[in-house]
Amino acid sequence: MREKKLDSRTKARKIARLVVEKKGTDLLLLDIKRLSSVADYLFICSAESERQVQAIATHVEEGLRKGRERPLSVEGFEAGRWVLMDYNDVVVHIFIEPVRGYYDIEGLWVDAPKVELKDADKKAG
Repeated sequence: MREKKLDSRTKARKIARLVVEKKGTDLLLLDIKRLSSVADYLFICSAESERQVQAIATHVEEGLRKGRERPLSVEGFEAGRWVLMDYNDVVVHIFIEPVRGYYDIEGLWVDAPKVELKDADKKAG
């Protein structure tokens, strides 16, 4: 029997739980569906090192793959400073801390409502 694909909100919350499992910090989920035709949600988080950025990205990809979700593309994995994972309706940004501040993605989407992540610690570890 085929597993049903996750809706975008459920997928975003699952991503948050997977990130917390790998000690990602400063989790932020932005609802952009009224502001963009590209995706429904932007998920942003931080990591302390390049290795942790890569570990989080790998864990997210493996965790979603179990539910038959695969990214359309993954960028930046090799360098490990900023990984972008495009899951069509959810775009994931995993930053090493100084790079996140430099690019200020959340500042670009200041009009996007923040979604509460009750079931995932915002500050893990």
